[in-house]
Amino acid sequence: MHKALRISLFFIIVLLSQLCSYSQKIASNTRRILFLGNSITWAGMYVNDVEAYLTVQYPGRRFEFINVGLSSETVSGLSEPGHAGGSFPRPDLHERLGRVLEQTKPDLVFACYGMNDGIYMSFDTGRFQKFKDGINWLHEEVVKTGARLIHLTPPDYDEVKGKSRGYGAVLDRYADWLLGRNRLSEWEVIDIHYPMKKYLAAHRKVDSTFKLDGFALAADGVHPGETGHWIMARQILLYLGFKDVARFPGITESIKQIPDAEELVKLVAKRQNMMRDSWLTATGHLRPGIPVGLPLNEAQIKSDELTRQIEVLLQKKSNN
Repeated sequence: MHKALRISLFFIIVLLSQLCSYSQKIASNTRRILFLGNSITWAGMYVNDVEAYLTVQYPGRRFEFINVGLSSETVSGLSEPGHAGGSFPRPDLHERLGRVLEQTKPDLVFACYGMNDGIYMSFDTGRFQKFKDGINWLHEEVVKTGARLIHLTPPDYDEVKGKSRGYGAVLDRYADWLLGRNRLSEWEVIDIHYPMKKYLAAHRKVDSTFKLDGFALAADGVHPGETGHWIMARQILLYLGFKDVARFPGITESIKQIPDAEELVKLVAKRQNMMRDSWLTATGHLRPGIPVGLPLNEAQIKSDELTRQIEVLLQKKSNN
């Protein structure tokens, strides 16, 4: 064999082995998948999209997706003066994380913080340090349980709709720091911030061309709608190795091999939202206004019935 060809083959083999070593796919022994975050995670559309997609891709595996996102929450422990009209301070993840991890016992954790942690103010090194300290603490607490942790950068903030001037740049800094931890500390970090920012900028350019102000990923600058949540879900799925999702404009289109894809998505959302409320009630929190969920045992009975309905839809796929 020619020497140059042997060297080329050697490097191809090395590259392939490295790709296998750094595979981002979900491990075969993963069962419980936990989502931590603020109101964007509590809203849950991206969580539901990920669950629906993985349910179709792995019909023989019984994943349990647990969403305990909590509205208004920070990982920094900060709260602006007069938050919620002065009725309550922002909840702090430090208060409840221990209970959540103890009761849910996750195998895989996704954590999405940052949007609330800069308190919608201009950049401040003290607030930034509180965010970094909180993320480092969160990382240590999850990793020491043996669970795999994947951080998400904060979603993009739309200053046009949200009106907090300069806050987009604050979240750029927060996202950049997390991405730096990926490179320097080998943390697993999925970037949702810049894909959302790029998409928003492209549509704003169209609006500008037509002298319109018709587009928003988040009507209030903070909370994404369906498209924004799909961008988040798609970035997660791409990271997990599902490259085909880049071709689809939404969750329903991405699972069209299921004849009743829209119904499946509705059932997943119904089950997930019910269990979210149940888990939040069971694990406890200090945030007023969150719906009280069913006791876990009652919620699980209802969840099992919804699971059976979902499995009927999955069976239709295997019969076609």
